[in-house]
This record gives sequence, C-alpha cells and structure tokens, in this order.
Amino acid sequence: MAEREQGPLITILTPTYNRAEYLPKLYQSLLAQDSDRWSWLIVDDGSTDHTPDLVQKWKEENPQKVRYLKKTNGGKHTALNLGIANISTPLTFIVDSDDTLLPCAVRTVEQYYWEYEPRRTKENLCGFSFLRINDRGEVNAGEYAEDNTISTYAELRINAGDTGDKAEVFYTSVLKKFLFPVFYQERFLPEDAVWMAMSGEYRLVFANRKIYVCDYHDGGLTKTGRYMKVYSPLGMMYRSAVYLNSPQLKNTKVKLKMLALYQIYMRFAKRRYGLKNKGNFEQAGIPSLHPSILWNILYIPTYFVFLKWSGRYENERK
Repeated sequence: MAEREQGPLITILTPTYNRAEYLPKLYQSLLAQDSDRWSWLIVDDGSTDHTPDLVQKWKEENPQKVRYLKKTNGGKHTALNLGIANISTPLTFIVDSDDTLLPCAVRTVEQYYWEYEPRRTKENLCGFSFLRINDRGEVNAGEYAEDNTISTYAELRINAGDTGDKAEVFYTSVLKKFLFPVFYQERFLPEDAVWMAMSGEYRLVFANRKIYVCDYHDGGLTKTGRYMKVYSPLGMMYRSAVYLNSPQLKNTKVKLKMLALYQIYMRFAKRRYGLKNKGNFEQAGIPSLHPSILWNILYIPTYFVFLKWSGRYENERK
C-alpha cells in the first residue's frame, strides 16, 4: 500500500482557449477545496486573450499550486497530451476551463484513492468516475444504478446507455499509455475514444459522489460540437472504429450509430484528404473494420446524411 506522503496527490488538468472570462471561477473553487492535496496545470492552446496575464498573477499568488504551459493551437486533445506528459502526481483530473469543483471534490477523490489503492492491481483499475451536476444541483444523466460498482467504461456507461458527461479521475500512469491520437490539421477528438480504448484492459470505480459543476457556454466544444466533428473527420472515424472493434460493445443502438458515423465522416475525409478507399485510412492511423451486411445497408442512407451535413456546415464556414 502506498504511503500517505505529503504534497499534491492529484493534478487538476485544464486545457483552455480564450476562456479568461471563466477561469477565475474555477480558480476560486480550487482555493475553496477541503483538501490541499492538489495542483493545477493549465495548458493554454494558443489563447489570444489575456489568459497568460491572468495565470501569471495566480502563479505569483500560489507558486507551488499553479503551473502553466502554452502551445500553438491544435485542439483540446493536443493540449491534454501535453498536459499529461508533464504530470507526475498519481492522479489526473481533467476539468474544463468553464466548469468548477465542489469544495469536497479533492477530499472525495483522495478518500477513494486510499480506499482502493490496495486493490488497484487486482482490479485493473484506471481510475474513478464521479458525478457532475449543473448549477441547479441536478445530476447530469442521473446517478449510477449501484454505488461503487467496479466495471469498464464500455459496460457500465455505453452498454447501459449512460452517455452523459461524468467526472472521471484517472491514474496518471494509465493516461500516459493512452494518449490521444493526433491527425494532421484536425482540432477535435472526443475524449470517449480514449476511455473506450482503455475499456479493453482497465476498469473504473463508479461512485455516486457529486464533485463537479458543469456549465456549457456558447463557443465551447459542446455548443460547436457537430461543426468541429465535420472538420475533424479522421478523428471521428478513429472514434467510431474504436467503438466498433471493442469486444465489450453490446449496445446495438450504439453499434449502428457508430457504423453510420464512420461512413459519414469517411466521406468528409475523402473529400478533404483525397483518400480513395477504406484501405488508405489504415495508413492514416484509423483501425480497419470487419466487413458486415450492415455496412451495405447503411451505405446509401448515410450518403444523404453526408450531403445534408455537407451543405449545412460548408455554409457556416463561409
């Protein structure tokens, strides 16, 4: 069992882009924590607002708590990769720049860490999944059916149809094994692509503990999601392929959705990259799919969806 040494146990990892308006609220929520076993790593993905000046002030106030890295704009997933590579604490908690933590958050994570650390290897744990609430105190997508269940992300979240955002805290050593793939000139890749990739080997503790307060602002990734996805087709194909190739995926509705999305984004990728057939995608880092009858059934309907999205989002880009 790990000794309870002093110092940070968990790094709050915050990728940010032009969110200086919202970062102070997150900072104040960190200062209000019941436990001081945290450090904050802000990865600035090329902000052009006054984020650097704001963070410099906080670094002067709390030099042992606040760290800052700045990079050329490349998307949230690239900021996460840089952050993860620079974290040495046992745990990493990804917290978006426009969200906050409840005062009990770090203490709750710390308690779960010490409780489950002796079982970590035996249970193949990669971390913990807690609850998010909105500003009215309502749990996002509801609580888990059973408290403190140990299962995979695929089994307890995807197969169960629970696709709402939760608050995942990961062992940093595991995250370093599952960095986000980066595709040329693409700036978006959903985090669940990596969480699904972990599911083949690792499990989470799913706990009904509220620790995270989420707020979706205009201009955020949630609000601009479809637009970002259309212009990151290889990343979206990768995500679908990870789902479809997972032996743990049993949810038929999700299988159909992911196969349809694969075909739609494949067409966007062909148009954008000039790729001529599915085989080319393997060279681009997209896992291949096994042939199926459903591929042919969905091929024509997804073409019309592609046409619809193509016209809509091309017009938005102009």
